[in-house]
Amino acid sequence: MTSTAPRHPDAGWCLVVPVKLLHLAKSRLSRDPSERSALALAFAADTVAAALRAPSVVDVVVVTDDAKAAALVSTLGASVVGDEPDAGLNPALRHGATYAAARHPGHGIGALSADLPALRAGELERALIRANTYGLAVVPDAEGSGTTAYFVTAENEFAPSFGRDSFRSHVAAGAVALAGADLRSLRRDVDTQDDLAVAVALGVGPHTARVLENGL
Repeated sequence: MTSTAPRHPDAGWCLVVPVKLLHLAKSRLSRDPSERSALALAFAADTVAAALRAPSVVDVVVVTDDAKAAALVSTLGASVVGDEPDAGLNPALRHGATYAAARHPGHGIGALSADLPALRAGELERALIRANTYGLAVVPDAEGSGTTAYFVTAENEFAPSFGRDSFRSHVAAGAVALAGADLRSLRRDVDTQDDLAVAVALGVGPHTARVLENGL
């Protein structure tokens, strides 16, 4: 059963960010494998860096088997665990959540997409405050069918349902939609060049900006 009782406003959060092997990531973004890998790494770095700046985030756990990604996000302050289940996105997220809960018992757990290069820490914090109120919450992507973030307070089960029509699946399971216009950067994931153009207009983080400036 989902609890909707408010938690203490200062309750902390652990966020789990899954990062694919870079050579397999962002197949719709570019035909050039090196360009895709560079952008995927930059997106993940900017996402993690922004998440770590949100005041109520106590830990960001990156689940990845990519050594280059692991090394970079570690320097940013994230914790890293391998994808031991090796069984797809949702098992990887549950694995990361188990690790986070063991390190930080009593904290909320969130799943956050790794391709949010324009993410603003303030917008993420706004969503986390609202999620604390509802107990179980989900943020749809800009198109409205996918999910960029899924938040569960400690009283509730962490049961992500990422995949086709994931937003609808999360809402059907009891998650409250956080879809306000004041969460634009949190909803702007990047899969295509058009998505990237919108993210650039919002203002991407330094890692992504550097890759774009270098012409990759």
